[in-house]
Amino acid sequence: MESALGHTPLIHGLPDEIALICLARVPRRFHNVLRCVSKRWRELLCSEEWHICRKRNNLDESWIYVLCRETGIKCHVLAPDASSRSLRVMHIIEPPCSGRQGVTIEALDKRLFFLGGCSWLNDATDEVYCYDALSNHWSTAAPMPTPRCYFVSASINEKLYITGGLGLTDKSPNSWDIYDSATDSWCAHKNPMLTPDIVKFVALDEELVTIHQAAWNRMYFAGIYDPLDRTWRGTENEIARCFSSPTVVVDGTLYMLEQKLGTTLMMWQKDTKEWVMVGRLSDKVTRPPCQLVAIGRKIYVIGRGLSIVTVDMDTAARVDGFLVTTSTGPLVEQDLSPERSRVITI
Repeated sequence: MESALGHTPLIHGLPDEIALICLARVPRRFHNVLRCVSKRWRELLCSEEWHICRKRNNLDESWIYVLCRETGIKCHVLAPDASSRSLRVMHIIEPPCSGRQGVTIEALDKRLFFLGGCSWLNDATDEVYCYDALSNHWSTAAPMPTPRCYFVSASINEKLYITGGLGLTDKSPNSWDIYDSATDSWCAHKNPMLTPDIVKFVALDEELVTIHQAAWNRMYFAGIYDPLDRTWRGTENEIARCFSSPTVVVDGTLYMLEQKLGTTLMMWQKDTKEWVMVGRLSDKVTRPPCQLVAIGRKIYVIGRGLSIVTVDMDTAARVDGFLVTTSTGPLVEQDLSPERSRVITI
C-alpha cells in the first residue's frame, strides 16, 4: 500500500533509512533473491546508495571471479566459506564473448570487464563487455582503440591500462591504451620508452611496474609508469623476475608464486630490492598452473580444478621451509586451469 504521497516504503512500518540498514545486513549470497521481491528492492540493490551503505557499515563482502576455459570461457564466482576456511563456488557466469580465445579480464570497483580476444583464425576484436556485479547485468563498453588478444592489462585508480598482444597492426606495434570508467572512453598512446614490448603490468604503490623483454637477448627488465604525471622511469631489473609468475599485492607488498621447480611464494623487499622466499607450497595441494588473488590479508592460490590453498599472512609459519596453509581439493570435477582471477567487493 502506498502512502498519501505516493511513496512505497522499503519495509512497511519502518523509515527507509532504518530499512536500508536492515536489508544491507543480508549476506551477499541472497542478493539475487532480494532483487525479486519488488521493483523498489531491485532498484535499491542496483544503486550506489546500497553499495555505499554496505561499505560504510563494514558489511561488504569480497567475491573472486576466476576465468577458466571449458568448451568456451566461463567465470567461476567464488566466495570465502567460514566453515571450511576456504572458498566455495557461488555461481558461474558466461560472458557474451565466451567463444573467443585470448580474452583478458579486469575489475574496476563493482564491474568486471571482458576485453578483446580472437577466434581460432586470430581475428582480434576491439569489443569490451562489462558485467555489473551489483545489478547482475551485462552491457557493452566503449571499444578498444586497437583490436587485441592475449595482451597485457592492469587496473589502477578507476582506469584500465592495456598493451601488447596479438592482432596489432604495423601502425601500432608498441601502442598502449587507457580506459577511463568515468567517461566510458579510451585514449590511445604510443610507448614513450624506446624499448621492446611490455609483457607484464603490476599495479603497485599507485604506479604501474612494467616488465619488458629485450628482443635481442631475451632478457627482462623493468620500468615504472606514474599515471599522475604520465612519466616513465627506470627501476631495478630484479623485480622483473616475476615476468611469467602470478602476482598479488597485499597491503602494499608484492608477492609472486614461482612455479618452475615446485611452487614457492616469494615477497618483494622494497628496501633491499630483492625477492625473498616466504615459503614453499606442496605441488600436491597447489596443482599448478595457479593464479593468485587476495582478500584482506589472505592469499588464495587457485590451481587446476579450482583447488584452493589459503595462506594467512598474519599467521603464516614455516616448517622445514614449507608454509603452513589450509587447502581444499578441486571445487569442480573438470580439470580446469585458471587463466585470470579478480576480486569484486560489494
